Amino acid sequence: MHQLAAALQNLLMALVLGLVLEVGFTVYPGEAIAAPADSLTVHLGTAEGSLRFEPDQLQFVAGQRYKLVLDNPSPEKHYFTAKDFADGIWSQKVQAAGVEVKGAIHELELKPGAIAEWVFVPERPGLYELHCAIAGHAEAGMVGQIEIVPASS
Repeated sequence: MHQLAAALQNLLMALVLGLVLEVGFTVYPGEAIAAPADSLTVHLGTAEGSLRFEPDQLQFVAGQRYKLVLDNPSPEKHYFTAKDFADGIWSQKVQAAGVEVKGAIHELELKPGAIAEWVFVPERPGLYELHCAIAGHAEAGMVGQIEIVPASS
């Protein structure tokens, strides 16, 4: 009886350890954060005041590290809002004006002339909506799509 209890306890510990390791790889991207980040710049609006993202179609590969540079050349503030996308990535940091923010990010506000860098590792493949949350901006065309594609084997 004692051997059976010990065997069950060992099995339970192995299952718990396996679950912790599995969750650990999806929550913390391990080797990806040590790799150099691929850089992509997105402009929020234009200097002439056009309401659009340039580019408005973004694609990232799951498991790779990226640095998304957000630049607002326009005369008014804009938002980079993509909550579902943000839920599908591991954010390493957002850096702007000498300040580094860590943790979950769902939306970034950029005032005129502002630049922010968002370093992250995409984890959840899918197609995600992007928009500016200021009233009337999305309706005027300030929308886009972000796709996370699975890593190729």
